[in-house]
Amino acid sequence: MASDSSGKKTKSGIGFRYAWNGIRWTFQKERNFRIHTVAAVLAIIAGIFFRIETAEWTAVLLSIGFVIATEMINTVIELMMDHLSPERSETAGLIKDIAAGAVLIAAITAVLVGLTVFVPEIISVWKE
Repeated sequence: MASDSSGKKTKSGIGFRYAWNGIRWTFQKERNFRIHTVAAVLAIIAGIFFRIETAEWTAVLLSIGFVIATEMINTVIELMMDHLSPERSETAGLIKDIAAGAVLIAAITAVLVGLTVFVPEIISVWKE
């Protein structure tokens, strides 16, 4: 059931149900979302393994959220543009490119955070 469908609904949990439907759909349909999810899981595993500090966890988790959220927003923009402009449109293409660029910036930021947090940890283990 989509959030804009008609019919009798109960208030309890509707927002979460629709949100999880959106996350599940994105995971099932969007390859890049799955790639980012795998990267997030690996970063969390690395954080546990290296026992990173609270501030480092904060940076890692914010980076993960930043990438996942921008990837989902990019997916929404792509779907909207395909729906609103099914014919080839230079403007629609540019809008989609800009949204993809936002995801790229988020991903680069996450990689830089990951390097900042994990490279010193890897070096310290390597030296032991």
